[in-house]
Amino acid sequence: MIKAEFIQISSLEKVFLSKRPECKAIKSISALKNERVSYQIAYFRDTAGKVPLKISLSSPIEKNISIRRVVNVPVSLPYRSDNYDDDYIMSEPGLAPDALIPINLNKTDLFGGRWESLWVTVDLDGTVDEGEYNIDVTFEYSDSFDFSREMGERDKQTVSMTVEVIDALLPPQKLKVTQWFHCDCIASYFNVPVFSEEHWKYIESFIKTAVKNGMNMILTPIFTPPLDTEIGSERPTVQLVRVEEKDGEYSFDFSLLDRWVDMCHSCGIKYFEMAHLFTQWGAKATPKIVAEIDGEEKRIFGWDIPSTSESYMLFLSEFLPALDAYLKQKGIAGSVYFHISDEPSGDEAKGNYIKAKAIVKKHLPDYKIMDALSDVAFYDEGIVELPVPASDHIAPFMQKTLPERWFYYCMAEGKGVSNRFIAMPSYRNRVIAEQMFKYNIDGFLQWGYNFYYSQLSRALINPYVITDADGAFQSGDAFSVYPYGDGAAESLRIVVFADALQDMRAMELLASKIGRDKVVELIEKEAGMSIEFDQYPKSAEYILCRREIINRKIREICK
Repeated sequence: MIKAEFIQISSLEKVFLSKRPECKAIKSISALKNERVSYQIAYFRDTAGKVPLKISLSSPIEKNISIRRVVNVPVSLPYRSDNYDDDYIMSEPGLAPDALIPINLNKTDLFGGRWESLWVTVDLDGTVDEGEYNIDVTFEYSDSFDFSREMGERDKQTVSMTVEVIDALLPPQKLKVTQWFHCDCIASYFNVPVFSEEHWKYIESFIKTAVKNGMNMILTPIFTPPLDTEIGSERPTVQLVRVEEKDGEYSFDFSLLDRWVDMCHSCGIKYFEMAHLFTQWGAKATPKIVAEIDGEEKRIFGWDIPSTSESYMLFLSEFLPALDAYLKQKGIAGSVYFHISDEPSGDEAKGNYIKAKAIVKKHLPDYKIMDALSDVAFYDEGIVELPVPASDHIAPFMQKTLPERWFYYCMAEGKGVSNRFIAMPSYRNRVIAEQMFKYNIDGFLQWGYNFYYSQLSRALINPYVITDADGAFQSGDAFSVYPYGDGAAESLRIVVFADALQDMRAMELLASKIGRDKVVELIEKEAGMSIEFDQYPKSAEYILCRREIINRKIREICK
């Protein structure tokens, strides 16, 4: 008889192929009526090879449940040696669980000699009544390679989970969340023409997945975003605003942008951040912009044109008022943010940024301009008006009176703070909830929702094979979804981050009943420490207990 083992564990664990999970098994979870919660079933078969496996699901809320396989991917760069601490679960390159891929429950395989896991998601939509619901997952497996035949021994094992639905609703998400959305990567990976009907189909699917995981702001490519692009080279053109130049004057067609806005609204996007109007890291040059001249499309701006050139100033003096008129006519001007240049630093960048911002503010005086910024002096001097500091540079900004409190993390934040690299434990991803709640954060930015190029956009990569932008960024930094089928497959990292956003909303619900200070006190009592951006409990058990305490308090208050 085949020997197999099935263990129910939390969504905060990562099941490695060669290691039995050391965490406690779980038998119950709780959730509010409009919440999406997940858990895992880790499994192992002691004999080599693979045999047929049939998975059956039985539950009164079966329609709200999905099951996916957690697929391992290569982690070639788990950390950077100059930016590392002891809170990682991988210290060497190897395989790690990350991609959540749909499976055929009636016909899959049970592999021998390795641990794997299934990701079970309970997606409550507000229609399930308060109460406890059983979820039974039955595994039927055989030692015959032909599952349809009668020969060969079979065995069945069932694991059961109880989901308690609490009679309360998470409040709407107030936090603005953006992960930079790369339209060109979608076109490149699926090999479809930019803004063809096929491309729009994929874009919409990727946006829906983003919204499902808490993203409500989107990087909008009015022009091809000048991000992670090698100096002198260019990324594929993804330009929503058509430009025509005739006799030294410009005209603009906003029809593609109009389609983009309508589609984003239909998917649940609320805010739009316009692509940077100047190049990254100091506003030294102009972004790639193409225009139709005498019936032919030509590039009219790019790395070879300085940001302060008279030609670009003239272009902006025509374009920005036209864009302003469109945004107001569309009724979204109050939901739009602009960028000048990402992470300016140093005297040269300061001069460029001041000049660039002056022309933008001249024509767009009523819009918010936000930029990633680690040098607080740029804010103190009034140069950057809405800074988005990195989480490991946020301390001096927290002492300021800001119009909105934002922060971001990327590959540089690998030491001491929350992040979502594949080599990090999931509690380090999800602990960001109490950090954002305690400090009344208004917005969060991360640069890589779906960056499927190597560093500096030199080549297309396969994210199932290369997870580190070809050796440049810690594995997982560049994307949090995988291209799959007609759209995007979630990573467990983006789902865990979405869980953090739900945690934050649950904290806000409780705060509306007992006060914010008491919720922070409750959290820090469980943590045994003051929660800071660079200080947090290094424990999945803490996260689970903290959320259960919040749920229990909500349950008591809402009776």
